Amino acid sequence: MMETHNCWWKERVFYEIYPRSFQDSNGDGIGDLRGIISRLDYLQWLGVGAVWLCPIYDSPNADMGYDIRNYESVMAEFGTMEDFDELVTQLHRRDIKLVMDLVVNHTSDKHPWFLEARTAKDSPYRDYYIWRDGKDGREPNNWASFFTPSAWSYDETTAQWYLHLFSEKQPDLNWECKELRQKIYEMINWWLEKGIAGFRIDAITFIKKDLSFASRPTNDGERYPVENLTDYKGIGTFLDEMKEQCFDKYNCMTVAEAPGVDDAAFERYAGKNGYFSMIFDFGWENMEGENDKSSIHAVERWKKKMFTHVAHNSGIGWSAIFLENHDQSRCLNKFLERENISFYSASALASIYFFLYGTPFIYQGQEIGMTNVKWKNINDMDDMYEYISSTISDIDSLRDEYISKFSLYKEQLPNYNYYLKKINTLRKVMVNNQAKIVFLNKKMKENKKVNENTLIRVKKLNEKA
Repeated sequence: MMETHNCWWKERVFYEIYPRSFQDSNGDGIGDLRGIISRLDYLQWLGVGAVWLCPIYDSPNADMGYDIRNYESVMAEFGTMEDFDELVTQLHRRDIKLVMDLVVNHTSDKHPWFLEARTAKDSPYRDYYIWRDGKDGREPNNWASFFTPSAWSYDETTAQWYLHLFSEKQPDLNWECKELRQKIYEMINWWLEKGIAGFRIDAITFIKKDLSFASRPTNDGERYPVENLTDYKGIGTFLDEMKEQCFDKYNCMTVAEAPGVDDAAFERYAGKNGYFSMIFDFGWENMEGENDKSSIHAVERWKKKMFTHVAHNSGIGWSAIFLENHDQSRCLNKFLERENISFYSASALASIYFFLYGTPFIYQGQEIGMTNVKWKNINDMDDMYEYISSTISDIDSLRDEYISKFSLYKEQLPNYNYYLKKINTLRKVMVNNQAKIVFLNKKMKENKKVNENTLIRVKKLNEKA
């Protein structure tokens, strides 16, 4: 396929892999890099042009890999750096590009930088993080983190508080520190030198802080949610610098998780001269919480919201289009009542978003119509990693020994019987239909024709499936 030099990412379909639950190669119940390598022929057959790989860095796993202990090492349960290099090589042989997850708003509290920073106030790494004195024996301000009541945790060794917009095990990095920024840029370029094609950048709109660290007014003395402090003024200085010192040098693709970026800010982030190649459009991809989500009225509301966003964004920049990912529910459950989930409704959803203006992202298992697991008990969740079924394992690994292994968990895994009975049908129709949609998407991108008339072809596609 002919690709424009600077815009290859506009002409490919992306596939997100959450390695822990994708494919296990050694029988320990945890997906790994060798498992991914074993399924590359499938991804090539599906028509995938690029893989977004969720974090594989060394991590204590307080937040499933988004708490990084070592940016230049692979988590042992996923494999080795040699396995990673082999993955890159095998992807390139199949003309599939690799995009890594980049987490630079925070690190793990076990990262050597933080361990050293908390030893003393005069530590050379102290300014890599954000420290403040408390007020009247309490936190420095009333900010609430995403995961904890307060965005501050107390460090007894130095008698100061450190900032964490997420978990207390994920201290925020201090982007005001030039030495830290240079360390980050060196790490980014180190990965790009290894042959990856770009990054999906996590929580990037939070890296610039309100340096007054003043409490914000709230109702009834409640804590102030930090999600309201996204895209803070001055963030462009950091993002432009990172783009110049890293991304532009390698013609790499960047897609930002950019909560808080509204229509007015879209061009700064994903316009022609934006900070990133594209950002995920969170403006229309969810219908959870709506009581009538399968009704024609809900569909009309969704369609209006969708086309409003797409019409705006297509005029000034580029979007990453998705219906589900590792942070969210399966799209069939988000958009449909359970009784209305079928091959046809799943195909309709896939068809609709694949023909919007932007780059489509598939989350592992979406192409076979996977639905949410119904948990019976909250305590089961910590133990589920060993046997949650996933994309490719569900497709063709339910052989006798695998079925026997899974039979131990039938009571805890609601989707077990469904896949056992339906997997062959799903393999023949859902995956083949997704492959057709990927093919049509490529043809449309080649012809530079993306319009509502394409939905006529969708109807014909489903009639033939």
